Amino acid sequence: MEQNQPLRFFNRGPSPAVRLVFFALLSLLLLFVDVRYRYLESIRSGLSGLVHPLQRLVTTPSKLWHEVDDFFSAHNSLIRDNAALLRQHTLDGAQLLQLEVLKGENQHLRKLLMVQQRADYPMQLAEIIYVERDIFNRKILLDKGTQANVLAGQIVMDDSGIVGQVTRVYPWMSEVTLITDKDHSVPVQVLRNGLRAVVFGAGDAGNKLALRYMPNSADIQNGDVLVTSGIDGTYPPGLPVAKIIHVERDPTYPFARILCAPIGGVDKRRQLLILSTLLKFPERPEGVEAATDNSKNGKRRGQ
Repeated sequence: MEQNQPLRFFNRGPSPAVRLVFFALLSLLLLFVDVRYRYLESIRSGLSGLVHPLQRLVTTPSKLWHEVDDFFSAHNSLIRDNAALLRQHTLDGAQLLQLEVLKGENQHLRKLLMVQQRADYPMQLAEIIYVERDIFNRKILLDKGTQANVLAGQIVMDDSGIVGQVTRVYPWMSEVTLITDKDHSVPVQVLRNGLRAVVFGAGDAGNKLALRYMPNSADIQNGDVLVTSGIDGTYPPGLPVAKIIHVERDPTYPFARILCAPIGGVDKRRQLLILSTLLKFPERPEGVEAATDNSKNGKRRGQ
């Protein structure tokens, strides 16, 4: 019976339960001694110094991973922020341009309002809605028509001077022929000396006017200002029209070649003023008409 029992060559010592109790009591004792007398501070400091390199080595992969993740996150965030700032910069630039345009229009409208307040005749504000694409056909369309009591023949101007004349009226818009059109003419006089003349549109892309049929001896100089004479019954007197920019006198020709530049913004403004009334001149006296008819009849009998 004793032969079936295993042989014990080594002494295993106390049982696990006894060892657990022993080490638990030892731990409690060490904790009490450390808390009460702080005998293990130097040992703890030495062990922490020995363990610190091992802790740094263990935490290095995790630290490197977080640094790489932060780098790529910051890189992606900077790319998104840069794209957003670029879009915002583009929008701000467009809005700044719009504000500059609005600022210019506001200043122009203020000038038009001052012209309306100074004028002795009523005016109404109109806006250009269409410009003729043909550069040799100098016409524009305004957003005022018969519904705004616009009539053919009314004058269109800006804050600087004459721009054109209403030549055709529609219910909701009106057609304006610019003074630079080749078929348009304006009776003017030189502001400096009162010399009367007629200025014609050149009809080209240069927005020029020509003072035709003026003799070489005419007292006209560069820089002279031409204003409406008011003797045609259409244009009120004294409105600025053009300025002389070139005078060429050739003795071989009877007339001087005189070029003018319009004072009004014929191709610069969007808001214009329409003179709301046409000038009314008194009718021709009947005695003058009868004398004219008698003179014509006498000439015919003599013939």
